[in-house]
Formats: sequence, C-alpha cells, structure tokens
Amino acid sequence: MVEIWGETAAGFEPVREAFARNFREHGELGAAFALYVDGRKVVDLWGGDARPEVGGRPAPAVAWTADTAQVLRSVTKGLTAATALHLVERGKLDLDAPVSSYWPEFAAAGKERVPVRWLLSHQAGLPALDVPLRVEDVIAWEPAAAAVAAQAPAWEPGTAHGYHPYTFGWLVGEVVRRASGRSIGRYFAEEIAQPLGLDLWIGLPAGARPRVGLLVDLPAPEAAHSGPNGLKLRPRQAVVDAYQNPASLTARSFAAVRPTVDLNDPAVQAVEIPGAGGIGTARSVARFYAALIGAADRHSGAPGELLPPVVGSDLLREAAGPEVSGPDRVLIINTSFGLGFFRHGPTSPMSSPAAFGHPGRGGSLGFADPELGIGFGYVTNGMQPGVTGDIRSRTLIAAVRGCLGL
Repeated sequence: MVEIWGETAAGFEPVREAFARNFREHGELGAAFALYVDGRKVVDLWGGDARPEVGGRPAPAVAWTADTAQVLRSVTKGLTAATALHLVERGKLDLDAPVSSYWPEFAAAGKERVPVRWLLSHQAGLPALDVPLRVEDVIAWEPAAAAVAAQAPAWEPGTAHGYHPYTFGWLVGEVVRRASGRSIGRYFAEEIAQPLGLDLWIGLPAGARPRVGLLVDLPAPEAAHSGPNGLKLRPRQAVVDAYQNPASLTARSFAAVRPTVDLNDPAVQAVEIPGAGGIGTARSVARFYAALIGAADRHSGAPGELLPPVVGSDLLREAAGPEVSGPDRVLIINTSFGLGFFRHGPTSPMSSPAAFGHPGRGGSLGFADPELGIGFGYVTNGMQPGVTGDIRSRTLIAAVRGCLGL
C-alpha cells in the first residue's frame, strides 16, 4: 500500500481518500495534488515513487516528497497563455493586432492578417509542420520559431479551430519575446513565478534538476473506460483512426518534432518548450491558478489577505470565456477554448462550467474556477493515454465537488 503524505483541512478528508484510491485502483505510480479554496490551501498531498523503473529495468525506489517537481506536459500551455495575457494587461500586446506587427516573418504564406488572439485560441491553422523539427531545433529555439512562421496554414485561419500540441508554444512564445524583449521562460519567471513564490519553470534551472520525477508511459487501466455517471472514456473509432494514420492532421500535429522529444532528458528540461515542457509542483500549479483569479493568500501581512489577480477582471473573463467551441480538427472531438485555456466541458471536465485551465497529455491537470474560488493542481509521472484528462483527475474533481456540497 502506498503511503500518502501531506495535509487536508477539515472537511476535505474525502479528497485524501480519492487521491489514495488512484494508487489502489487506477494505476497511479507517483503523484501530488493541491487545492486552494477562497485563498486558503486546503489540500496538499503527495505519494508514490518519483522515479519508477522504465522498460523493466530495475531501479531503486525514490519516494515522492513535498518538493518533488514533475514535467507538466501541456499544463504548460496555461502558464504560456497567462504570460501573454500579462503583457496584454500592461498594454504591451494587443490581442487583435496582427501577429506580423510584432513578428514580421510570420506574414509568410498569407498569414499577414492573423491576429494574436487566434494563436491563443488554436484558430491559426498551424498545428502541424510540413517538415518536422529536430530535437536540436527545439533546443536552439530560433529554428522552431522560424519553422512555424514559414508554415502555410492547414485551414483558412479563423474559420475553424484545432488543438496545436507543440506549435502553440513557439507561436505564443515568440510573440511574447518580440513584444517584451524577454524569452517567455524568463518573462514568466520574473513577472509571475518569482513574485508568487512558485516552483514553476518554463526552462528548468540547473539547481532544481534533482527534484524532478521521471515520466513513465502506462496503459490505461480497465477502470478508465468508464467514469462517473457512466461517462464513456474509451475513444471512438474516428479518434483512434486519426491518431494511427501518420498522414492525418492529428498524427502530424503530435509529430511536429521527430524523433519525439524526450522530456526526461536533462538537456531538454533546461530549455524553454512552452507548449509541453514546463516543470513544477502540484502545490505551485494550484497556487498559480488561485492567483490568476485573485484567490491566493499573500503569505504575509494581514491574515486572509489575498493577492490581486494576475490579470484584471475584464481580461480574465475574456480569457476564460468561449472564443471557439465545436469540432476540433486535430483532436476529432468537440472542444471549447478561451484565450489559451481549455474550458470545462464533457471532454475536459473541471469543477463547474465557470472553470478554465489546461490538462497535460498523460494525466496532469491545472485549472481555476472563479465562481467557486478554486485553484486546482494535479501532477503525475504515470503517463496514461489521453490528452484531456483521465479517471485519476476525474476522481479528484468528484471528491472536491463533494466536499464543496456540489
């Protein structure tokens, strides 16, 4: 039996049981979960093995600790989106200005009128690259940015949407760099992570490397084929076919880098991959989302004093609200996006229709719920198949809702 460590406030004991149940029933290896409600951290849990064996190779157990950080996969996109919005709030970036006004090279292939907001809402038509990037291109940054700038859209921008698994990070990240003069990892660190005291990085500092857990691919357990209230989680055949056909837009979008980037590689973790390579703790993911909506404590000053939101209330409503909804040309399911964030829905369930955030491929999830005052952070090293969440995060969400009387 895996021992669960950490704290739960009175009334949130069922969340601890749900977290433990993920290890017993849903294939969890190592994970952490944290929850803020109305500015107070009410759950902070961790357990399991931070660096489990890979491919049958025996490895000594390394216990997940309070300070273990984990690669976040696409949870990183929420950090990237907030960085761009921080610039918007300060008048340094205009959502409706053409991307090419900040990044002239982006005008290639008829993209001169694509506005910044279409990058954030996955409407730019650039999820795949005609020539996949090499890992060294990703590490160098400039070749990746040049490739997405030169790429012709897969559909007329603004007429449809489709999830951009990797390219989202270089598209938004390069706009941030051009508008601010700082790389997105540096801007996020200096303007958001450091002021909030977050162990969250887009580009891992060398000193934090020993804290990072190891990602391990896992099959989906049988229990994951159906969820609460009978929700069927097994993908329909059209989705399976799209992933398995190497010529499909879906497969090519997830193969924007070939060979696949090894996110366990220290050299890769050290560079900025703002679509998928962020690293952090569940505690900091939860605090980030709580701070985004002004529901994080200041840690000093008057008891119960809250930090101001990372962006203003008007921009936050716009970012959380629906920019696009409906059939997704890449994921082959219905999705709903705000400005860089997934919105609550059947395929990306969160705590309520007001919630917004971002899942990570394999299982991790971070989100905020401004109506419930929630900052939610779940990270895992057990990479189960799926892009928009799985039975483990759904189990935690159901427990949180129950504790809130929902």
